[in-house]
Amino acid sequence: QVQLVESGGGLVQPGGSLRLSCAASGSTDSINIWRWYSQAPGKARELVAAINRDGSTNYLDSVKGRFTISRDNAKNTVYLQMNSLKPEDTAVYYCGALYRGGWYWGQGTQVTVSS
Repeated sequence: QVQLVESGGGLVQPGGSLRLSCAASGSTDSINIWRWYSQAPGKARELVAAINRDGSTNYLDSVKGRFTISRDNAKNTVYLQMNSLKPEDTAVYYCGALYRGGWYWGQGTQVTVSS
């Protein structure tokens, strides 16, 4: 079993930055893929960024150049650095981890971009 806890969300003005963290506890020796998803009110959950065990990444087109996903394997933690935030980035952000063939999810953290 893997438990994921996100942190770092909040209210930020347009153009601001936030750094989300997602820490895994439990049996985490073989987390292969980390993902961040966002879900805005009334919309489907959307894949924002992913990072593989080898460090390769991919991003949603709308966040390329603004968001950066990174992982610290020693700390079993994944991060999402979010810069140049826009009101349309407002959503609940969830992290997910692929571990031994199963996906595990955090509880989500709210990001609100508003002046």
